[in-house]
Amino acid sequence: MAQPPAMLDIRAALAALRVVIAGNQSTRAGELVRSLSLPADAIATSGEWGVAKPDSEFFTRVIELAAAAPDRTVYVGDYPTNDCAPAAAAGLRTAHVRRGPFGHLWAASPEAAAADWRIHSLTELPGLLLG
Repeated sequence: MAQPPAMLDIRAALAALRVVIAGNQSTRAGELVRSLSLPADAIATSGEWGVAKPDSEFFTRVIELAAAAPDRTVYVGDYPTNDCAPAAAAGLRTAHVRRGPFGHLWAASPEAAAADWRIHSLTELPGLLLG
């Protein structure tokens, strides 16, 4: 079965970077994402950690999981108040991705405008970060 275009761009972007996937999802969602065999170095969810975005502890866990300095780590999210603003407050670089309902709805917000990068697709990341 052919993969939908969104999965193709995700797989291509992930393959070019060291990637940690972390989000506000259940423990079961984490299991399902791991079963997709994405080219990710680590996958974790708020359900597994017992702490959810925008809590600063969530981003402390992201930094620990990434095993890289916060200023060498980019947090990508579509919801500026839950993703970009608290990630930046934790010292992470940020990219607001304008896709999905939240990405479009909040694209003009001050939090999205404050992101280090504003992207429309994950395929933009390798060029921005590795180029």
